[in-house]
Amino acid sequence: MDIRITPGKLCGTLEAPPSKSHAHRLMTAVALAGKKNSESLCTSEDTRATFRCLNELHDGGILDCGESGTTLRFLLPVASALGINAEFIGHGRLPERPMSALTDALRENGAVISADNLPIKVSGQLHPGVFRVPGNISSQFISGLLFALPLLDGYSEIVIEGKRESVGYIDMTLDTLRSFSINIEETQSGYKIKGPQKYIEPDSPRVQGDWSNAAFFLCAGALGGETDITGLSPDSRQSDRAVVSILKDFGADVKCGDMISVRGNGLRGIKIDISQCPDLFPTLAATACAALGDTIFTNAARLRIKESDRIEAVEKMINSLGGFAESTEDSLTVHGTGTLPGGEVDSFNDHRIVMAAAVAACICEKTVVIHDAQAVNKSYPNFFEDYRKLGGKADVI
Repeated sequence: MDIRITPGKLCGTLEAPPSKSHAHRLMTAVALAGKKNSESLCTSEDTRATFRCLNELHDGGILDCGESGTTLRFLLPVASALGINAEFIGHGRLPERPMSALTDALRENGAVISADNLPIKVSGQLHPGVFRVPGNISSQFISGLLFALPLLDGYSEIVIEGKRESVGYIDMTLDTLRSFSINIEETQSGYKIKGPQKYIEPDSPRVQGDWSNAAFFLCAGALGGETDITGLSPDSRQSDRAVVSILKDFGADVKCGDMISVRGNGLRGIKIDISQCPDLFPTLAATACAALGDTIFTNAARLRIKESDRIEAVEKMINSLGGFAESTEDSLTVHGTGTLPGGEVDSFNDHRIVMAAAVAACICEKTVVIHDAQAVNKSYPNFFEDYRKLGGKADVI
């Protein structure tokens, strides 16, 4: 599916979509409490993959993770802790994404893991022990172990080596675990986990509003529009709530209350350490095009192993629209001029590139065509419907 966008400002009020990150965590905990998940939690292709794999987990067999790295990285250690024989498969770039740091830690503690990349067969019984994982590859490795290790018969320890990135996502996992009566002891080097523990479902657990996907429309407000997003908790552990402070640094007018309101106000280039909120990178890069001067994104190396090489994909997106961006191995510099000419953009089969291009279209002089825009279904199938609710003109061609 290709989408043609006629440039224009986005204005109006919108409810934030459900958080994909929180839904993954909630569904995993519900299943480990022995309960059946509601299909209403499946609001994207990624969450549907987790729902499907959790339903099939205890039967073993083939577990299809789709393109969801979260599904794979959460459920591989859970399957090992439960002693289940299963084969994990996936699609898109998922078979290429790094897993060895997790598979090595599982092997060292009794699991039998057939490979370091998909397809992966798991068997044997995971034992309590010390699990060493790097902190700068994927926080999902740590979250997956945090879900699995309370199931084991004895004490375990997670030792995190090196710099910790995306800490907010680990905090989300810990909050979910606490709400299900799982106790985790934080240490200077990581976490200690007593086992066995029992998951107990709280009354009426609910999925939070999604700061990550709402950020696209908050940034659109900063690009000369006027957007008000409801359903977002300022107290959420979601690291992408950092979009509020970053937009303020850009110079946007941001107000927080019952809703988050953003207005454009003469943006300026800034420097952004993206290590703790990497999912914000594509839309913040689009926002940087509207700012005058250079915006420099640092500590971005992990973005090269997402659904696309996001540093390269964002660089090409901006340059295809007539802007000027240039990258290094772990950084991107956007030379902002306030506007973009427009043009055609490849999605790179990456949902966040599609949405970022749609945001960038707000400041384009001519139409924008996004190729393979169906990639939004991975996390936000209703994105273009919500885009139109705010006055955006997006037509399938």
